[in-house]
Amino acid sequence: MPRSGEEVRQRLQQAALELYLERGFDQTTTENIATRAGVTERTFFRHFADKREVFFDGEAQLRDVLTRAVAAVPAGTKPLPTLRAAFHEAVPLFEQNRPVTEPRSRVIATTAALQERALAKGAALVRALTDALRARGVDEQLAMLCAQVGMDTCTIAFRGWMDDPSEGLHAQLDRAFRELRLAAAALR
Repeated sequence: MPRSGEEVRQRLQQAALELYLERGFDQTTTENIATRAGVTERTFFRHFADKREVFFDGEAQLRDVLTRAVAAVPAGTKPLPTLRAAFHEAVPLFEQNRPVTEPRSRVIATTAALQERALAKGAALVRALTDALRARGVDEQLAMLCAQVGMDTCTIAFRGWMDDPSEGLHAQLDRAFRELRLAAAALR
């Protein structure tokens, strides 16, 4: 029986991923996950609210890294370069999670309930980034626009990195933000 809370969380997450890949999300119960992880179902619910949440455990950590990074960017930096810098600060977290990201993405892509949760988590990150930009004095409308565009740009960079890891995520972020800048200039 695992002892530390972090070890239990990791075992539950690994068990969930394995079972979702083997059986599918809808055919897997929290009891199945707990049994595979060697804990009780009650222990599962001490760590996760439901079987969807087991897949989105790192969202709070990512939000914290990004909002702290936005706050740390030198005053006077425009919103999109601020967000670009924040996403660069999150690269180690993305790299650390890469081994489970691809199989997790496959499960999410085939499961409506997980797609819905992913969209909700993404929207929460955009709200947090909007608030972080607002705290820097950025107008609300501009903060909302930049947070959404910045998150979408990061997503494009992330997908490029997943497709071709030979070019690091830092380089993918730089390329995506450069392409965004060129696209915006072409609208003038």
